[in-house]
Amino acid sequence: MHTSIADDSADSSRLARYGQLVQDLLSQTSPDEWIGDLWSIYSGYMVFEKEAGYNPRCTEIFETFRELVFFFQKAQKLRA
Repeated sequence: MHTSIADDSADSSRLARYGQLVQDLLSQTSPDEWIGDLWSIYSGYMVFEKEAGYNPRCTEIFETFRELVFFFQKAQKLRA
């Protein structure tokens, strides 16, 4: 399969923009603090969930939370 230079350039540009977004996010606070904040948000959500009743998306919400925690753990390892 042949990939054109324009496609490579577009992919590189998109990756650079994603990289800038991640850098901006991580410059706001440390990965440790992000993880702590995520736990606070998720814990608050779980308390609300008990009061609000069953949510069929509960599993998907947990998986999103877990992936975000994993992301910040990986970012933390890269900083070390």
